[in-house]
Amino acid sequence: MQRDTELVAVLVTAPDAETGETLATAVVQERLAACVNIVPGLTSVYRWEGRVHRDAEVLLVMKTTAAGAGALRERVLELHPYEVPEVLVLPVAGGHGAYMEWVRSAVGGPA
Repeated sequence: MQRDTELVAVLVTAPDAETGETLATAVVQERLAACVNIVPGLTSVYRWEGRVHRDAEVLLVMKTTAAGAGALRERVLELHPYEVPEVLVLPVAGGHGAYMEWVRSAVGGPA
């Protein structure tokens, strides 16, 4: 498989469901992601500015192609309210062929 058609999952945390919905809707409407799962009930424990914080968040799981991951990341960074948002791009291996084809067509096909 060529690198530009490989799929990735992009993990993004957001401060609340409303922000998650805004991000998800924008990237799907703009065909940067085929699908975004919004997972509520996440608790993040992290170090920031010398202190340990514990916050409720939502997790966004965005599916796109490797070739489109850079544009997706840049759009998330433009829209995200955090100073340093989490945006992790993970390769997808062994996915269901029909689903993977759907992702490719959803981000690469006509609007």
